[in-house]
Amino acid sequence: MHSRGSGFFDFSYTSLTAGNLLVSLLFFATPSKAQRICAFAISGLLLIDMIIILAVSRLRLEEGWIGIASVIWATVIAAWTVMTDRVVAWGKKEEEERLTGREENRRTLREWCSVFTSSLLMVVFILVVILLSATLILRSRDASLEAPGQKFFVDGNKYQIHLFCKGKATNGSSTLLIEGGENPVELGLVPFAEGALKNGTVTRYCYWDRPGIAWSDNAPSPLSAGMVADHLSEALVSAGEEGPWVVMGAGVGGIYSRVFAARQTDSIKGIFLVDALHEDLLSRIASPRRGLVLWGRGVLSPLGLDRLSGALFKGRTREDRVWGISAYQGGKFIKAKLQENLVAESLTKSEITTARQIQHPNTPVVVISSGIRCHDDYEWQEKQTDLAKITDKLVAWNIVKKAPHEVWTTFEGREIMEKQLAKLF
Repeated sequence: MHSRGSGFFDFSYTSLTAGNLLVSLLFFATPSKAQRICAFAISGLLLIDMIIILAVSRLRLEEGWIGIASVIWATVIAAWTVMTDRVVAWGKKEEEERLTGREENRRTLREWCSVFTSSLLMVVFILVVILLSATLILRSRDASLEAPGQKFFVDGNKYQIHLFCKGKATNGSSTLLIEGGENPVELGLVPFAEGALKNGTVTRYCYWDRPGIAWSDNAPSPLSAGMVADHLSEALVSAGEEGPWVVMGAGVGGIYSRVFAARQTDSIKGIFLVDALHEDLLSRIASPRRGLVLWGRGVLSPLGLDRLSGALFKGRTREDRVWGISAYQGGKFIKAKLQENLVAESLTKSEITTARQIQHPNTPVVVISSGIRCHDDYEWQEKQTDLAKITDKLVAWNIVKKAPHEVWTTFEGREIMEKQLAKLF
């Protein structure tokens, strides 16, 4: 039952079908021309949605048979409601002519209220389908953006992840393996890596998109940090990348980098953490309230209210929506964060705790921390101190004053990061 997309569009079409059927059943006895016109419009728009999903290969793959079946069923039911309303109206006319000799055109107040309510609900459904169609068109546009790297099947060919490598490795040199933080890695750390490559600090770097982020598909649930690390290892083998590695993790990406490093001890030459999340603070991303908010955003994401307004009024591009400043608005991204939330305090917490115990004590470690975050959050500063002790070989720990959580966004932060990164190569 896994689809390589978010699954929220399936939920939307299923909910729309249920609503359409409910309105048809509740107002079965008061057929109206307005309701038939609305139902006909809905069926036409859903037919367009079905054609878009079937015609665009990327959407077809992401939605899978579940999404395709959902939109086809929604289209069929919408057409069926048009037919049933027409049949009921015809039957009512025939019965009235048989009993009174003429068709009754007058309605009671209760019947007019029913007609008004059903028509109003159908207009709402039309608006919903219009938004769904517009979002699908936007997704079709985004699907034309080519991934810079290659995509590899993992987890028994259930889904694909995107991996990109650049540079030429020399004999015995390490490759920088970048793990993004709360946002797609392309948004901040890739430009930093490009600068480090150009300056000769590194000779080769690789980055990947975690499941559901940027060009990678969503993975089946549940999805823990250990599962993600295993899938990364699988993709690296498929790509013929053998390391050795210096792993870089920012924010929550530090958790994934550390789990990967602990499971690939022989090929790890260093760990570089940029204001990384500590395992004792996983509760911050695992709160039920955050999960509920993410679920609500996911349910509303097919309507594309923020993405459509961004494209129409703010000039947001394909790049912004796939890996840029608007990526967080997409259903795939939201599902990835929801999966992260669901297992953060259980599976992921257990895996990172184990990873700390089995991490080789002589692995060099560099910790870069945000001065603003450490100043405003004493607990965060305490845990950054503890991160500097995950092995016995701390190379450097720097708190970059006036730097935000994304340290590389300041000149001083980039300068310090590159200086300390050079010590691991």
